[in-house]
Amino acid sequence: LADMPKAPLISRIQPLRGFDRKELLGAICRMTELMAVRPDRFLREELKMLGELGRVLTGGSTIEPDRSDRRFKHEIWKRNPFYRRVMQGFLAWRNSLFDILEASPADEADKERARYALSIFTEAMAPTNSLIGNPGALARIVETRGMSLVKGARNLLDDIVNNGGMPKQVDETKFAVGKNLACTPGAVVFRNEVCEILQYTPVTEKVYRRPALVIPPQINKFYVVDLAPGRSFAEYATQQGLQLFTISWRNPTLAQRDWNLETYLEACKTAIDVVCNIAGTKDLNVIAACAGGYTLATLLSHLAAIDNRKVKSATYLVTVLDTSQKTMFSMFSSKSAITAAIRRSRSKGILDGREMARAFAWLRPNDLIYLFVANNWVMGNDPPAFDILYWNADSTRLSGDFHADLLSLYLHNPLVSPGKLKALGTPIDLSKVNIDSFVLAGITDHITPWKACYQTLSVLGGKKEFVLSSSGHIQSIVNPPGNPKAKFFMNQEQPDNAEEWFDGATENAGSWWDYWFEWIRERSGAQRKAPETPGSETWPAGDKAPGRYVHQR
Repeated sequence: LADMPKAPLISRIQPLRGFDRKELLGAICRMTELMAVRPDRFLREELKMLGELGRVLTGGSTIEPDRSDRRFKHEIWKRNPFYRRVMQGFLAWRNSLFDILEASPADEADKERARYALSIFTEAMAPTNSLIGNPGALARIVETRGMSLVKGARNLLDDIVNNGGMPKQVDETKFAVGKNLACTPGAVVFRNEVCEILQYTPVTEKVYRRPALVIPPQINKFYVVDLAPGRSFAEYATQQGLQLFTISWRNPTLAQRDWNLETYLEACKTAIDVVCNIAGTKDLNVIAACAGGYTLATLLSHLAAIDNRKVKSATYLVTVLDTSQKTMFSMFSSKSAITAAIRRSRSKGILDGREMARAFAWLRPNDLIYLFVANNWVMGNDPPAFDILYWNADSTRLSGDFHADLLSLYLHNPLVSPGKLKALGTPIDLSKVNIDSFVLAGITDHITPWKACYQTLSVLGGKKEFVLSSSGHIQSIVNPPGNPKAKFFMNQEQPDNAEEWFDGATENAGSWWDYWFEWIRERSGAQRKAPETPGSETWPAGDKAPGRYVHQR
């Protein structure tokens, strides 16, 4: 850990460069001052901790790690009395710090910031991050005759030199885009400076008449909807008879520094025209994820303003449209910080994707950083081979102007106020978008929390459906049928309060994909004979999927 990046920690945890270091450090200082004013609360929690530590030493403690904490899965943590005490002592100390925090009379915003800072500190001190405190690492040294020490040191040095001092999350040698990822058959049917449009090859004799177009987030590559076979949404959709198309964004460089929100809106508008032309229909369904959902909502309002009815329905995946809602980003963002970040973006011209990847990792330090410190550096193992983590590491850049637009949208929250934003020459008013919408959220999502996604319903017009998946941000999207642990929640009532919605929701076993397919099938028209080849006379098929832009680094 001494060899972690030397830049100040808080400066490295800004996914869109909007976290305010002063806000976070100020919250910690205010917490300290409050505890000084009420030392009785501090002493009470300290006595509780000492009592628990006494039970740990005598073997009478029943404290256990959270079931989701993978660091303490090794059997030796349960069997060996010494290591069981080490684990329980760490948990007792960590829990006491959070109990002290909760006992303070601070407001919730300060507590949230302090919780985050405290989590970074406490998880860094976990015994699994050191050789002496990690029984699995000691066992590995014996098993490998010391080679795990060599491998761990090699991993550490490689990460310092080639990965900004962050532990790698995935073994990138196990994946190749177009071979075992993004390999659903199809072809590029359109390409311009901004994007490619891919049409997936039908695998059924008949397809539904109305096609579906995916608008992926500009922050990552499109193949989150086309991961490994068996886990690919594109593969699943074509197997159900949907005519599926997706946009693949070009990875911008300094030459594209002036791309902005309207650049992407125009590209989506063009994509809709191309897909309708190829499918021979007057309209289509659209699916968008995360920042792609923000783009879609803005575009739909523009289309409504010009009486363009080419979109039949919209599916929003893990999308927050009302930025006043509580998210991790909002806890650490201030007007001054965002304004300064907008100036930096426009001055620099580009935001490197690796910076964002590191920043998002710091939002979940236990799962996305220290777990890999223990595995890669301490244990001397290779990083895991997991398709989602590979996709996450295959980062993209953001043009300076688009990044500035995103921050400005977050700061001013225009989608909740009709006419506050203008795009492509028209005022944006989402209440005028009178189409059916399907909104998906993830119950453990740390980037776009489900309660914030639920408020998307209040921004949209038309008939709406909300489904809550049992997973996190990306795994809510990558949720193929067949997972025995998968479940989702539904409630046809839509009260204003998200907790009230959840209290009335029913739990359903399985993947939301099957439920969504029934929803989209009703909006996809009658079936007809599948096209024999991708493209059309106007837009003939070109390169095979996944195209060229996805390979740009």
